[in-house]
Amino acid sequence: MSDTADQHATWRHSHVFLGEAHDSSERRTWAVIWLCGAMMVAEIVGGLAFGSIALVADGLHMSTHAGAMLLAALAYTFSRRHAEDRRFTFGTGKLGDLAGFTSAIVLAMIALLIAYEAINRFLHPVAIQFGQAIPIAAVGLAVNVASAWLLSGSGHHHHGHGHGHDHADGQDEGLRVHTALGPAVLSVFEDGVPPRFRLQWEADGAESAASVSVETERADGVRQTFGFVDRGTYIESVDEIPEPHAFTARLRVGEEPEHALVFEEHEHGHAHHHRDNNMRAALVHVMADAAVSVLVIVGLVLARLFGWLWMDPIAGIVGAVVIASWSFGLIRDTGAILLDMNPDERLADQIRLSVEACGDAVTDLHLWRLGPGHLGAIVSVATASSRGTDFYRKRLAHIASLSHLTIETMKR
Repeated sequence: MSDTADQHATWRHSHVFLGEAHDSSERRTWAVIWLCGAMMVAEIVGGLAFGSIALVADGLHMSTHAGAMLLAALAYTFSRRHAEDRRFTFGTGKLGDLAGFTSAIVLAMIALLIAYEAINRFLHPVAIQFGQAIPIAAVGLAVNVASAWLLSGSGHHHHGHGHGHDHADGQDEGLRVHTALGPAVLSVFEDGVPPRFRLQWEADGAESAASVSVETERADGVRQTFGFVDRGTYIESVDEIPEPHAFTARLRVGEEPEHALVFEEHEHGHAHHHRDNNMRAALVHVMADAAVSVLVIVGLVLARLFGWLWMDPIAGIVGAVVIASWSFGLIRDTGAILLDMNPDERLADQIRLSVEACGDAVTDLHLWRLGPGHLGAIVSVATASSRGTDFYRKRLAHIASLSHLTIETMKR
């Protein structure tokens, strides 16, 4: 291979934007399909053998359940097999969102059908065979609980980060340091206010703010010194901390030797970037089915005990409202992704601040989702310096979910 070919190979980057748990989610979805398929066959065969039309009806209902899971499983399989197909400009990461959107539409239609049937039953009550209906609803609930358990095994994936930007109450976890006055915590606080350092001792007897300072040093060599003021139970830096919050902070307390603390930045409010909407749709489907099963059981038991036949259609109406609500949320979220809406305004602001902290100007910024845990961005920068695109890539390297970044520079 020639040197030019080697360079081209180095410059190429992957367009595989699948979620971290993609393979596990695919296997679990197929497992649920087999479970639902087995129950469907057992109910239809058993219903025909014992003359129970209710059992046959529930078996047919189970087939729609298996069909929804099949849609999710096929989306996983197709997106995996075609992940590197060049026909897909930005990969197949959003196929799961398309499947989730489709499932949400189906769920909305199911909610309308349940509401229509419930209202019809309310206006025109029919005799209920409690001896068959209650056990069938209980079996349906058991299958849905088992399905949810299988699916949720891939949904509780923890995304750890080195930095403490946990933002409970706007404050990161902080970095602990041992001083002559005892242990203290240096953290970044930004709960609806500009970010500033906070230093708090674990015991009484804090040092005077006048004798405390922090000097930050960034990867590009830029240094900044922060003085502190007393806030009562803690001391706080006078100046704001520019983005990004990735630097070495040298803490000086009185005449003590300095303490070097490394802060590592990551994107804020990123949880939904990692959300697998295909798995979410599958879970919503089984949870909706389970919720309806619970409501049906409650309605049937009350109707049987007290003769309240109207409880059965009321339970159906409540179930329809619950399903419609979940469906609306899924349509809203997946639709926004399919239309390439900005997934996180705060993250977009962080990108802008990270670039403009160098004195440059962001003239255009596009941010969109490519797949679970993957974002794409196009950033246009107007600069008076001779900085190249690599400089800005390094400035944004702390945002782990920026999987496809395009930088454009222009002289001003």
